[in-house]
Amino acid sequence: MGTFGLVVLVVAVAALAAVLSNRISSRLRIPAPVVFLVCAAVASDLFPGLGQISPRAVQRIVTVALAIVLFDGGMQVGWRRFRTAALPVLWIGVAGTLATAAGVAAAAHWLFHLDWPAALVLGTALSPTDPAVVFSVLGRREVKGRSGVILEGESGANDPVGIALMVALLSASGAGGTGFVSAAGTFFLQLAVGGAVGIGGGLLLGVFMRRVHLPGEGLYALRVLAGALVLYGAATVAHGSGFLAVFVAGIVIGDQRAPYKGEIARFHTALSSIAEIVVFVVLGLTVNLRTLADGAAWLIGLGLAVLLALIIRPVLVGLVLLPVKLSLGERIFVLWSGLKGAVPILLGTFVFSSGQSGATRIYDIIFVAVAFSVLVQGGLVPWVASRCRVPMRAVEPTPWGLGLRFAEPPRGLHRYRVSAGSKADGSAVGDLGLGKDMWISFVLRHGRPVQVRSSTVLEPEDEVLVQLDAEGSANPGGMFGRPEAG
Repeated sequence: MGTFGLVVLVVAVAALAAVLSNRISSRLRIPAPVVFLVCAAVASDLFPGLGQISPRAVQRIVTVALAIVLFDGGMQVGWRRFRTAALPVLWIGVAGTLATAAGVAAAAHWLFHLDWPAALVLGTALSPTDPAVVFSVLGRREVKGRSGVILEGESGANDPVGIALMVALLSASGAGGTGFVSAAGTFFLQLAVGGAVGIGGGLLLGVFMRRVHLPGEGLYALRVLAGALVLYGAATVAHGSGFLAVFVAGIVIGDQRAPYKGEIARFHTALSSIAEIVVFVVLGLTVNLRTLADGAAWLIGLGLAVLLALIIRPVLVGLVLLPVKLSLGERIFVLWSGLKGAVPILLGTFVFSSGQSGATRIYDIIFVAVAFSVLVQGGLVPWVASRCRVPMRAVEPTPWGLGLRFAEPPRGLHRYRVSAGSKADGSAVGDLGLGKDMWISFVLRHGRPVQVRSSTVLEPEDEVLVQLDAEGSANPGGMFGRPEAG
């Protein structure tokens, strides 16, 4: 028991240090994932026993953790936000990933003289952006306009594309033209099945959340978590993309009203934060820093990372983005903020399982490229946003709550955030012409409640609760701006 207690103590202290490292990363303006990744890599070199974990175990741990991150990310995006940029997200998620994979593979082969099999594996591994990093960097920042939605949506949509492409590539290795035809069929099958399971499963999960009551509040969040993992497993068993299924399901239920929806959202956000820590710690433990110099892996990884950030993604994904309506600043911001992270390293572990020659060197190259992307690109995201004049604001946490519990869902209650330029912006409550069947019951400004009078003037970013008394009352959304979830 004494030995086991020591293990618990060490693990708990490490977990506490990981949580507190977010404060260090915010002070140093370094994304938290790179702290977890590098510290774990250093620890595995200092204590080799920590790194004795099989690639298959790593894949399983990281897969479950990423499924949780993607589901939470989908819920945060929600259908209302996603539909404003649905076509660009799908387009960049598929075409942008394929173009990036081809560009990185070409650079690895022609500039760094890797053979085509290794170059294609590297290109595929480094093609998707990473939801854990993107959600971490943007987590406490709100990006106005479509650029933020495109970034979050791309990071969720292109992971299944990259994983499906890697599986197809490895399965076609050595099989000639027939193998690649079969791999293409597998690739599109995974996307189609994953999307279908995500949409259908998300709708069913939403109905389940609303209509099936449970005896305890804490069970509601656990039920949703279990439902998300059911969708992942069902899509995977049906030869589809489980990652795409959970991300789409999260989007579908993100804006739906359900009992204890706020508690469910907070539970999954906290669980996603833990999953993010687990992902980067586990992946960091698999890296051997002593082998980074073998075969100039660190130099190739750094070179590919620089080319990817400054040339490959801006040119190739920039061409893909041409049909998308964005300002020049938003376009530059999206192209810079395509961050790499856990998913490329997870794809690197697939190389070990496939028996590919030079797997260690490929894995080390991926690690260096990811470390550069998270540290340099991720650290500069706020600066790039300001230089490109992309509106980005820090969202301060609101730890104190004030509200009422209802046995039945409140009818006619809507929550809005006043948008600049809307009718409500700068108008007094009494001048809005709400009518006798509609009234504002609550106004929150800069985290503080404002007394609602007819003379109260609304300002941009005010959060308002609007109550409709009649069933047929018109929706007042256009008067205030964008709706808020919850």
